[in-house]
Amino acid sequence: MKTVLLAAVSVVALASSSFAQPATQSPTGNLEKLSSFQSTGTAEPRPVAQEGRRADAIRKNLEKIKLPAGFKVDLYAIVPDARHMAVGPNAGVVFVGTRKNNVYAVTDRDKDRVADEVKQFAPSVSFKIPNGVCFSRDGVLYVAEQNRVLQFPAAEFFYEGPDVAAFVVAKQGDLIPPTEESYNHTARVCRIGADNKLYIALGQPFNVPPKDKLDLFKRAGIGGVVRMDQDGKNHEVYATGIRNSVGMDFNPGDKTLWFTDNQVDGMGDDQPPGELNRIANAGQNFGFPYYGGGTVRTVEYKDDPVPAGVIGPQAEMDPHAADLGMMFYTGRMFPQTYQGGIFSAQHGSWNRTKPVGARVMFTPLKPDGTADKPQVFAEGWLTENGEYLGRPVDVAMLPDGSLLVSDDTAGAIYRISYEGR
Repeated sequence: MKTVLLAAVSVVALASSSFAQPATQSPTGNLEKLSSFQSTGTAEPRPVAQEGRRADAIRKNLEKIKLPAGFKVDLYAIVPDARHMAVGPNAGVVFVGTRKNNVYAVTDRDKDRVADEVKQFAPSVSFKIPNGVCFSRDGVLYVAEQNRVLQFPAAEFFYEGPDVAAFVVAKQGDLIPPTEESYNHTARVCRIGADNKLYIALGQPFNVPPKDKLDLFKRAGIGGVVRMDQDGKNHEVYATGIRNSVGMDFNPGDKTLWFTDNQVDGMGDDQPPGELNRIANAGQNFGFPYYGGGTVRTVEYKDDPVPAGVIGPQAEMDPHAADLGMMFYTGRMFPQTYQGGIFSAQHGSWNRTKPVGARVMFTPLKPDGTADKPQVFAEGWLTENGEYLGRPVDVAMLPDGSLLVSDDTAGAIYRISYEGR
């Protein structure tokens, strides 16, 4: 333990010289203090209650969830507004983003695969839509907000107190032009690639953007994926032609970046399809807004020529199911059938006359590394009468190979494990 703590302290000490520069802009001045390792005087937040009527009701609802034989689902934690998750590479602490103004730290201290404590992470930091959370391989936590990116070195070892080492990667207003900030499609997601760069998906704010916005959006990477060094330098647009991706992950086999994309609304119940995509090379265009999803042309751009070299989706999903978080399964708990494949969360439709989604999907890969046919893995959060008992947002893997599923409607994280043999 002493060695681990010393290593963590060394990481934080290194941050002062080799990580992003200390913040100079903060309404409270807290970021500047935290980057200088000074106390802010913030009080310790109260833990979120994990038992009681609410937890009992969620467990009752989980009895309705259908899974393949040998699998079971349990309540892992009560986490308000739980969205995207990042599992710490050292201690397995789960950090959870939201579309509001909090990030949560979820701890299973006795390793019984049920959270013992859930509390606000870095309460002295004023977050704005901190949906995207991701870890580097050496344990640095990144938080991608609507228009800012922060990093927290050794977050797993210093999250216990209200003050944690914090640094700015992209200051407020540097991720997208401030004039393009919107209340729509603001949830960012992030990943660290094999090149050690930080990748962030930037949803564009419109259902279909007006033509006078296209050049600006392309230059800024809005409606695409951008990447940068982990200190924020060398910011560049990596991919374009994406409507609103709120889920991505790297294939550990060939290192390609895969992402989900949400299709255009208002084109009917059964079109266009949702998408699962693969970026093989920098600079690729995935067809939006000329295509609303799949090969379905948008009304607004139906007479415009499609740019050359547009890349089609690897797999098409049910229209309007709202495909969000995704991950490649690298664990060994689940049967061989699932190893190396993709789990993804469908949030569920909001504007379909007959709702669809609110489930976890699994997409196997073919021997050549392309996607096979998606299949339902876990469902039951959407009842037959169209009521949502919950709405899955993201999937993540615990060190033991079990699968976590976040739900921002129920305010919970579920754990799916395999016990069949």
